[in-house]
Amino acid sequence: MEQPTVRKTYKEKLRPTPAPERELARVLGLCRWLYNTALEQRITAYQRRHVSVSRFQQEAELKDIRATFPEYAAIHSHVLQDVLVRLDKTYQAFFRRVQRGENAGFPRFKGRNHFHSLPFKEYGNGARLDNSDLVLSKIGRISVHGSRPIEGTPKTVTVSKEADGWYVSISCAEVPAHPLPATSQETGIDLGIEAFATLAEGTRILTPNCYRKAEAYLAKCQRRVSRRKKGSQRRSKTALQLVHQYDTIYHEDLQVANMVRNQHLAKSTADAGWSAFLAILNFKAANAGRSVGAVDPAFTSQRCSGCGVIISKGLSLRWHACPDCGTSLHRDHTAARNMQWRGQRLQGLVGLPAGLNREPVGL
Repeated sequence: MEQPTVRKTYKEKLRPTPAPERELARVLGLCRWLYNTALEQRITAYQRRHVSVSRFQQEAELKDIRATFPEYAAIHSHVLQDVLVRLDKTYQAFFRRVQRGENAGFPRFKGRNHFHSLPFKEYGNGARLDNSDLVLSKIGRISVHGSRPIEGTPKTVTVSKEADGWYVSISCAEVPAHPLPATSQETGIDLGIEAFATLAEGTRILTPNCYRKAEAYLAKCQRRVSRRKKGSQRRSKTALQLVHQYDTIYHEDLQVANMVRNQHLAKSTADAGWSAFLAILNFKAANAGRSVGAVDPAFTSQRCSGCGVIISKGLSLRWHACPDCGTSLHRDHTAARNMQWRGQRLQGLVGLPAGLNREPVGL
């Protein structure tokens, strides 16, 4: 049987010496200038002639730019092409939002601190690893502080500057997955604010509330706060524990971007870090041969998981008590049970529990 594989990105810290670090910073500055110039060209062409300049037209001009400006001739062509690809994606996203009737912001010029990555779209063509060094075309060798061996076939390389230094991200295809033995268990997850997650069998995972706990001491405890922000190991450990325990996990199809617009819940929503958790959960599940499914969360906390009747209740009411069947449990618990049953129903694994055939049309 062929071993399953996944796509995986390895991110490692770089240790550049002063000369390559200056060159990286210089290239970033030139790419930012190219982005802003290309944006200005598009704006001017539309204002003066009412025509749109395409990405391919601008890419065709790169040859003349490299011939006119020697500093651009010293930058790999893939890096310059990606600058124009980014601009084009920004334009396309702007027009999509306009077509949906949203209040879309027009593409902006990039400031000094808003351009911080250099992508190489083909491994071995401008960027490659040589033992413990990253070799970049026309920049030089940079030491990589590797934390683990790289598996699979490297495809792309991205060098980025962050607050604490330079990093390299290597995207690899055909990375061997490591399936876990089946447990014959499934569960539903309700992600919430009072508890970070509630499982279908009633287990509650408390919210770490890292930001709120550190907020009063933010000026004095910057290092502690940086370890507790989104992306910390806490979410990774929670996801790994769930993947080890369940073959299939169903969660609500969250629209976090819309939820943070609620001024009363925005801070708690951002502090919970649901998007980061779900991204980690999906990756861990794919690597372990598990299944994760997103289901429509409509009415999952209002509908009784025992009989199916809808019991309207505001967010402040945290306990579900059904007058029809007597089911009494936390609202997040009943939501998680409904999430599991709804996911299983979509998979055709089970019929509805008694009463759940009263779902509104479309759910």
